[in-house]
Amino acid sequence: MRYAIISDNHANLEATLAVLQYIDKVGVDQIVHLGDVVGYNANPNECCDLIRERNIPTICGNHDAVASGLEEPWGFNPVALSAAMWTRDTLRDDNLEWLRGLPDTQKFGPFLAVHGSPANRNSYLFNWEDILPHIPFVEEHDCRLCFFGHTHNPGIFSKDGMYTIDSDSKFSLGEEKLFFLNPGSVGQPRDGDPRCSFGLLDTEKNEFQLVRINYPVKQAADKVASAGLPAFLAERLFLGR
Repeated sequence: MRYAIISDNHANLEATLAVLQYIDKVGVDQIVHLGDVVGYNANPNECCDLIRERNIPTICGNHDAVASGLEEPWGFNPVALSAAMWTRDTLRDDNLEWLRGLPDTQKFGPFLAVHGSPANRNSYLFNWEDILPHIPFVEEHDCRLCFFGHTHNPGIFSKDGMYTIDSDSKFSLGEEKLFFLNPGSVGQPRDGDPRCSFGLLDTEKNEFQLVRINYPVKQAADKVASAGLPAFLAERLFLGR
């Protein structure tokens, strides 16, 4: 099976369209979304509609939960809070209902899909020490791969440390070692590279490929400004921060 693993679109329609177009061009068997379809950017309904129309299995992210009213934005900084409340007011009822019904975790063959961590969509996994408490959960699901998002920073983690891979290079996952993998963010990268970030998984070859592609950043940023969202949210798209 060939999977495309996407995450953290954050209502960035231009980025979402560019990534889906690329995925359609290369061809995969299944797209999996790790959550945060909405939040921060200006097209929450359009992004929800795209994911729903294509029946893409999607995990509930922390912004999805807050925007849909499942959770309140405890701990959100003022910028994130402003965007979350704007998103909640902007979403149509059918998209609010869809977001509320998204699962916290889902298994796909050899891997588990989560948003923040297997136990909590709000947890950040930055290193192996953060990951250690969650290994039993993954093993209980008979998986040795766990894909997660939330940090907006791509990376591959194992007991040997963190691996960074260049765009379009392929990483061999072998047959036995347990890995946690973050494909980065489609709509709001934070690793200093403003290009969309996502992943391709080939379960037959046991290979993961990180993909980075350009999209019309200015168009997305202009929409953020026009919507009256905080200016910082537009500015950071150009910086990838």
